[in-house]
Amino acid sequence: MNRAVLLKMSEQAVVAHCKAKDIGISSLGKIPTGGVRLVCMSSDGAERIRVQLKSNLMKGDTQDLGHGPGWDFVPRD
Repeated sequence: MNRAVLLKMSEQAVVAHCKAKDIGISSLGKIPTGGVRLVCMSSDGAERIRVQLKSNLMKGDTQDLGHGPGWDFVPRD
């Protein structure tokens, strides 16, 4: 099960929801096209988010967003 979820929400709203529902956040970041990419600490937490925030889910592949080591790297001059 994938722990990553794309949401049409602000980072603050996602953090508040996760805190209220006791869902652990592994990482959270803005998506260039709008919205956020949330990676939950567990697949159970991600599934709970998908059910609870169904109307805020974005379609798309979370693997194509270019996250991970080396992304957003800016070399020094």
